[in-house]
Amino acid sequence: MQRKKQSFAINNFQETKKQLLYWANQYGSCSFLDNHQYKSPYHQAECLVGVGAIKTFHPTQHHQSALHTFLDETNDWLFGHISYDYKNVLTPSLVSNWEDNIGFASIYFFQPEVVLILSEDKLEIQSLISAPETIFQSIQAVNYKEEGLTNASLSINPKMEKGEYLASIEKLKHHILRGDCYEINFCQEFSATDAVINPLSIYHQLTAVSPNPFSCYYKVDDKHLLCASPERYIKKVGNKLISQPIKGTAKRNTDDLLQDEVLKEELKNSSKDRAENVMVVDLVRNDFSKICKEASVEVTELFGIYTFPQIHQMISTIEGELKEETDFAAILEATFPMGSMTGAPKRSVMQLIDLYEKSNRGLYSGAVGYISPDKDFDFNVVIRSILYNATNKYLSYQVGSGITHYSDPIAEYEECLLKAASIRQVLNS
Repeated sequence: MQRKKQSFAINNFQETKKQLLYWANQYGSCSFLDNHQYKSPYHQAECLVGVGAIKTFHPTQHHQSALHTFLDETNDWLFGHISYDYKNVLTPSLVSNWEDNIGFASIYFFQPEVVLILSEDKLEIQSLISAPETIFQSIQAVNYKEEGLTNASLSINPKMEKGEYLASIEKLKHHILRGDCYEINFCQEFSATDAVINPLSIYHQLTAVSPNPFSCYYKVDDKHLLCASPERYIKKVGNKLISQPIKGTAKRNTDDLLQDEVLKEELKNSSKDRAENVMVVDLVRNDFSKICKEASVEVTELFGIYTFPQIHQMISTIEGELKEETDFAAILEATFPMGSMTGAPKRSVMQLIDLYEKSNRGLYSGAVGYISPDKDFDFNVVIRSILYNATNKYLSYQVGSGITHYSDPIAEYEECLLKAASIRQVLNS
């Protein structure tokens, strides 16, 4: 079936973006990927949206072979996610010991009824069923109303008390000293039960406080991801593969720009953060070497310092040239889960994560993104996010940090709180 395509001029970019999101939310499957006007040579669109599931992929077994087949048979747009638990499919010896209270499938893709590509002066609409003109008129007619939390307050509690977290860090440092691993990303969950929220409003509030280039409002039926991620997991353009892992975080001082620059320089020169960053860079290079042409993998930026509304981050960029006939399923098998959310060596740290964390990560530290008709793709890392199941009224957010031999447990705990600052601000407002 051929898509009907048409572009429309827009006058008020921000207004159109809000109308677009509220219009998209009427569908059971909705993926709203938002760049928040960050300038980067690696971005193609300001906002990319897929809604309405014509065909879906969420198998219960034989995921990889089924994924190869699904990709071969679908030469169209695909939007969806890969949950952290997909590691159990890629490495069957791994397990997840904790219940997932949100309930996203381990992998899910949908062929959308409508694709919308928003830039600052036009909206392109691609539709399999309705006329683009009709869709544009219905988007323009949206009269949204901002609403906040329905319940007066949320009682958010840690799954792991501070003392237990600090003790776990010391145990992980012992594993590092013993040689079981070099670096491990250790996460903790904060959650609320009987939570009644307006997901759209919370997403707007979250991204207003923390507008990041890999944000998304993502919904599959009653399950919601409200994401303000700054991190790219992996992108493909033609035969080029790109990953941009983040390791290294420093708070900002927006009241004193000179002090803010000092904090930025301290991050740039931090031996601990550089050690963490170079470990994950080496891990990505190793992953890429399995699927890229010999001698094509290179680090095009090492220890880049990028500023976001509340924090500075250290980001590196790794690129490689794919071997012929390497599809998304093979790339996923070589690179997932992403090294920035696991550590090194990957299998060992995933076993330690299952042993010491007290929550199922679910979609957190997984990925959300799209695959285009020509098989290019772009996926984020699901961090700085709120997860919500509207049926069982369970709300959750998780935060983590990279643990090395040099880690100070108190500093790691405070880094977690820093990363969750925008989420706490929104949920407590």
